[in-house]
Amino acid sequence: QVQLVESGGGLVQAGGSLRLSCAASGRTFSSYAMGWFRQAPGKEREFVAAIARSPSSTSYADSVKGRFTISRDNAKNTVLLQMNSLRPEDTAVYYCAADNTYDRPYDYRSSYPAAYDYWGQGTQVTVSS
Repeated sequence: QVQLVESGGGLVQAGGSLRLSCAASGRTFSSYAMGWFRQAPGKEREFVAAIARSPSSTSYADSVKGRFTISRDNAKNTVLLQMNSLRPEDTAVYYCAADNTYDRPYDYRSSYPAAYDYWGQGTQVTVSS
């Protein structure tokens, strides 16, 4: 069982940066692969980035490669999403998610929402022109 709380969303102009944080409860954070997803009005939830229990094992959607960076700090039970060079099409509610992967390879992570067991409430990111 884990509870997730996102923070750091807001309004930013195109070309700007934001850093999203996801704080997780519990004492087994290191057992979870973590992901970021986003959902814009009228669209389905889409994959943004994921990180395995191995912090060097990451995945990104093609639309954010080179602009976004996911990282984790197990000592603080926190996963971050650094977003640079933001575009209006990045506007969405961003969700943090956790997948308990203790019995899977150390570098395992998924880009599919159905793989994740726990979700935060989301934080709004709005990018203006």
